[in-house]
Amino acid sequence: MNIHEYVAKNIFRVCNIKIPESYLANTPEEAYERAKTIGKPVAVKSQVLTGGRGKAGGILFADTPREAAERTEELFEKTIKGEKVTKVLIEEKIEDKLSEYYLTIILDRDAKKPLIMASTAGGMDIEQVAKESPEKIVKKYVEPLEEFMPYQARNLALQMGVDTSEVAAIGTIIWKLYQAFQEYDATVAEINPLIKTSNGFIAADAKMAIDDDAFFRHTKLKEMDEFKDEKFAYVKLDGNIAVIGNGAGLTLTGMDLIEYYGEKPATFLDVGGGASESSITHAIELVLKNPNVEVIFLNVLGGITKADDVARAVVNVYEEYGRKVPIVIRLTGTNEVEGQKILTDNGIPFETSMEKAAEKAVSLVSSK
Repeated sequence: MNIHEYVAKNIFRVCNIKIPESYLANTPEEAYERAKTIGKPVAVKSQVLTGGRGKAGGILFADTPREAAERTEELFEKTIKGEKVTKVLIEEKIEDKLSEYYLTIILDRDAKKPLIMASTAGGMDIEQVAKESPEKIVKKYVEPLEEFMPYQARNLALQMGVDTSEVAAIGTIIWKLYQAFQEYDATVAEINPLIKTSNGFIAADAKMAIDDDAFFRHTKLKEMDEFKDEKFAYVKLDGNIAVIGNGAGLTLTGMDLIEYYGEKPATFLDVGGGASESSITHAIELVLKNPNVEVIFLNVLGGITKADDVARAVVNVYEEYGRKVPIVIRLTGTNEVEGQKILTDNGIPFETSMEKAAEKAVSLVSSK
């Protein structure tokens, strides 16, 4: 389960990772007061659970409290990858930038252990860096049953190639980030960028995702954040093909077809009859967290649910997570021409026949 930036930063604060002065605002009036409290130029940052908000115009800047209120009004009119902006983080603008770094810890489900990645190429599209300059990214697996020690974090900082005067400080931040990852049962904990200023290092952005099955242990997070309750009908099963449909009958039929063609469903996930782009995006993200899922079968007959919303959701997920887990899409119904064009324009195949789509999903598993 993804959590908002402001919640992740609260966690960082608890773990003694320095963050900029920042306050949540739910109205333009609150944004004005928060910016007035900060008393210097601010960033006005959309609080959404989707990635790529910067490229989508979800982060604006303001020199005065009045401008902060105006920028907040602008953002409240935006929808970013299907998610409407309803709150913003008013944050001190960091202008004293000496250098930027990238730090992340993810749960590698294939290796079944945490993976730390660090780079001196902070503030950039890390996927682009990985593609063009993979040598700039340092990686280290952590054995789950062994304690990750501060000296190991410092060694990682050394491998990054940072100045020797920065090794201790960056090593300490890596170690603290790992403590946050462990303490909160995270599947992702990321700082991008970690900025060096004349007064030390500061986490300018924060991203975290919490393991759904461990969320009950972190009731305080519920008090910090209004987590999305999509009201999915969701059941985990023992198979390897996740089945998502818009309607219980359609989802069950999809599951039956998967079994008919020789595999077993990994999920029953009914997004309901009026699913939005945002809710479908989050449904796919939810099943991607299941390590047993090898293929996703998205079975949509558009009615109130619009096919173009479904298509945009699939594009969102592929942009955010890549195509390691293929999504087989049966797409027909309301706005099917528009939806199918979106998929075609993005090089994403689809079927209009439920039977053909189910058979294709099974064949993808069999060919692995």
